[in-house]
Amino acid sequence: MTRFALLALSPLLAISAPALAGPAPATRLVACGAQSCLQVTGRRDDATAQIRINGHEVETQGARHWRVRVPVSTVRAWSPPHAQSISVAVADVAQEAPLPIGMLAPKRDLAMLVVRVK
Repeated sequence: MTRFALLALSPLLAISAPALAGPAPATRLVACGAQSCLQVTGRRDDATAQIRINGHEVETQGARHWRVRVPVSTVRAWSPPHAQSISVAVADVAQEAPLPIGMLAPKRDLAMLVVRVK
């Protein structure tokens, strides 16, 4: 290939690189016993590839389509305050997965809540 052809393809390759990483893991809150858990789901090419959440190794269910449930208290301990996402690494390739809105926000007791109709 000529240098010109390589230069012309460079922007295209840069744009397509994130697509090669695969779909981002998904998160949602679920009930697990008396507490709430964060369920993280994703896909991996190798069914034996290790999954890490915020650098911590977790045991998953499933093979290529995997899922893991982590107690919210554990996610809170593994994450910085007010975090809006977690790092999910599949075979040492990390991606950010957004957390449910307000999941790690500080708890506040409301003395009163006023709702008005417009």
